[in-house]
Amino acid sequence: QVQLVESGGGLVQPGGSLRISCAASGSGVFFRFSTMGWYRQAPGKQRELVATVGSGDSTNYEDSVKGRFTISRDNAKNTVYLQMASLKPEDTAVYYCNHRFLRTEHWGQGTQVTVSS
Repeated sequence: QVQLVESGGGLVQPGGSLRISCAASGSGVFFRFSTMGWYRQAPGKQRELVATVGSGDSTNYEDSVKGRFTISRDNAKNTVYLQMASLKPEDTAVYYCNHRFLRTEHWGQGTQVTVSS
């Protein structure tokens, strides 16, 4: 089993920065060999990919966050981060952590990020 616990969400003003974290644990985590990702879901919209980081540290970003968001991982802590800068109101969403290893996939419970003045 894999447990994913997100933290760090909150309210931030437009143009501000925020870092959210996701700590993975459990017997099936195999963290350093897994692909970790962040997805988000805004009210009334489908969940969408934000960014992923592979086991070899390759990264992938959704176009609207390129140059503003940075995904990173710390294999020693089984933790993935999403550093968000130049935040916009349209970044407001619940952000979900995703873990993929072989044919398994797990999701965290989500953390709310609200960008508003």
